[in-house]
Amino acid sequence: MKIAVAFDHRGVHLREAVLEVLAGHDVIDFGTHNDEVRVDYPDKAREVGEAIQRGDAERGILVCGSGVGASIAACKLTGVRAAICHDPYSAHQGVEHDDLNVLCLGSEIIGPSVARELVATFLSAAFDGGERYVARLDKVAAMERRLGT
Repeated sequence: MKIAVAFDHRGVHLREAVLEVLAGHDVIDFGTHNDEVRVDYPDKAREVGEAIQRGDAERGILVCGSGVGASIAACKLTGVRAAICHDPYSAHQGVEHDDLNVLCLGSEIIGPSVARELVATFLSAAFDGGERYVARLDKVAAMERRLGT
């Protein structure tokens, strides 16, 4: 699977844990590699989101301090369905029912062990494709078109 990843200056503290789980996948790494320079989460969200929009990546992972900012910013891009998931149920159910394509994590909220579990759960889940889930996603797509996002 092609996965786009990005970390802001706070999210970089989970970098090694996230990348460890991505071994064996085709990873597009948008950085950041250390916390020496402030990196704004909207810039990282844009990079990951645009990779998904172009079809360069099937899924994305964004890590900032709380996961909140990354999630808000990523959802501004049409076709990007990003959410904070700090528990395994949300990580798989979000993909299965909502076709979640960007996992957002908070490095100040969870540690490396939980991050590894969540990334593995997110990547192993598949969209159910059931009629009710597709109908809901169609409504979301209609909102994007109508609101111009």
